[in-house]
Amino acid sequence: MRAAIYARKSTEQPGLSDEAKSIRRQIAHAQAYILTKGWAVAEDGIFVDDGISGAEFVKRSGLARLLNALRPRPPFDVLVMSEESRLGREQIETAYTLKQITDAGVRVFFYLEDRERTLGSALDKVMLSLTNFAAEVERERASQRTYDAMVRKAKALHVTGGKVFGYDNVEVLGERGPDGRQHRLHVLRTINDEQAAIVRRIFAMYESGLGMTRIAKTLNDEHVASPRGDRTGWAPTAIREILYRELYRGVIVWNRSQKIVRGGTKKQRRRDPKEWLRLDAPDLRIVAEERWQRVHARLARQAAMIERTNHDGRLQMRPASAELASKHLLTGLARCAACGGPLIALTRPHGRQRVGFYGCGYNYKRGAAICSNTTHVREDLIDRAVLTALTDVLDHRVLTAAIDRALDRLQTGQEYVSDRRGRLQSELLQIEAQERRLVDAVARGEGLEPLLARLKAESERKQVVRRELETLPGVNYGPVRDRADMKREFLARIADAKAFLARHTLHARQILRKLLTGPLHFTPVEHEGTRTFRFRAEGTYASLLTGAVPPVVVAPTGFEPVFAVRHALW
Repeated sequence: MRAAIYARKSTEQPGLSDEAKSIRRQIAHAQAYILTKGWAVAEDGIFVDDGISGAEFVKRSGLARLLNALRPRPPFDVLVMSEESRLGREQIETAYTLKQITDAGVRVFFYLEDRERTLGSALDKVMLSLTNFAAEVERERASQRTYDAMVRKAKALHVTGGKVFGYDNVEVLGERGPDGRQHRLHVLRTINDEQAAIVRRIFAMYESGLGMTRIAKTLNDEHVASPRGDRTGWAPTAIREILYRELYRGVIVWNRSQKIVRGGTKKQRRRDPKEWLRLDAPDLRIVAEERWQRVHARLARQAAMIERTNHDGRLQMRPASAELASKHLLTGLARCAACGGPLIALTRPHGRQRVGFYGCGYNYKRGAAICSNTTHVREDLIDRAVLTALTDVLDHRVLTAAIDRALDRLQTGQEYVSDRRGRLQSELLQIEAQERRLVDAVARGEGLEPLLARLKAESERKQVVRRELETLPGVNYGPVRDRADMKREFLARIADAKAFLARHTLHARQILRKLLTGPLHFTPVEHEGTRTFRFRAEGTYASLLTGAVPPVVVAPTGFEPVFAVRHALW
């Protein structure tokens, strides 16, 4: 039999068995166990999640690959793990994941106990529930131990998180142990004089009346190193984060958020301010208290000018859901090809009125030091060019040819499926007849061992044939619709898409999101002495095909319903 291996090591180290603390050890022991059983490790049959909590089921790449491999037919018969908690430490999610694996026909073994996990009876399910309950309790205890340790560190003014701009993290080491190594006791923050000077300058610039965008542009123009140290430089959001961080006034604020598990993944929940731990740390003060108060008085005046606030009166970082329907066609859909930043809608005087333009957001908010693309083109011209280009790719003749190719593949595929199903059903009848003959021979006592071996082989082959029959595509499609009828429906969808492109911005944005597989890239060019754009994008007709024809032909092998858009604004 073919065997796969799943190994996971948790980020929550307390409470882990020695066996679970090493991915390499788990894999080696699983391979040895497979050899003792006479199985073989399947090709690409090792799935690993290193440093992932047992409560995480969404952002676990190894587990995701394992579950994806189960469809339409698993390439292995057995899955081996060290123990049940490697699959997860959350009762409901773990039970559902295990059910998916066993429902696919894969047997699950734990090599530490040399035991198979089955779900064939009520007792099996009760035992699974109890095992998962114990694993989840251990995870909660480990989480509480970690929280208690972090409280002690925070009260001692030790570092409980990552690096903060303006400070260096310094490890405090203990005495050398038996292995000759000095182990870390804790981490302390010390002021980084060079970065601290930049922080003080930002506070001074904001106090003098400059806005966050102007401060970011000034720092970028002077090539001042940003917190991330990458080519994107300073952003207004980074300036805002610095202005609001209380650590710069010598106050450590800890316990503002909590990690919770929702929908099989960890998320951050903001704690009530009454639960926050505030600690004075005068040695870490970078900004004088008087300047801090003046800056925050100005921040409060600016926030009071904007009505949109959340429950505790702070300025929201994101608009309300009702405001997500942008009045600009390309908001969130277009990028500057020069720097990769977003193309944003701007307004500026044009005669006696203000007119909308599109321009590079990085150039506008971060300055020419980050992106030199100063090209601005009127919004109505770009919108019209994009909609025209999309309408052109919905050409009736091109798409008629595309649907013909898809339907040809559908017919060929159904003929193959029908022929293959007939062959498998015939083979199944032959296997069942052979099984009956072997059972009769066994009953007569004719050479029991070889007969039983042949009977087992026939039974295994029957299971393989049945699984292939169950996974044959097209078994639930019913009668094939009339070819002309499907073409009419598809062409009607094209007409609807074109109509939506010509309607309100909200409808046109919906069609763009359906058709495009990535952003529109705008490259600044010069044409006849005028700065303008050339844009390109890639898209797919799949959203128009889906439902009009059976799913098997939406993107069959050899037929990818994709298109490319290239257009110049002249």
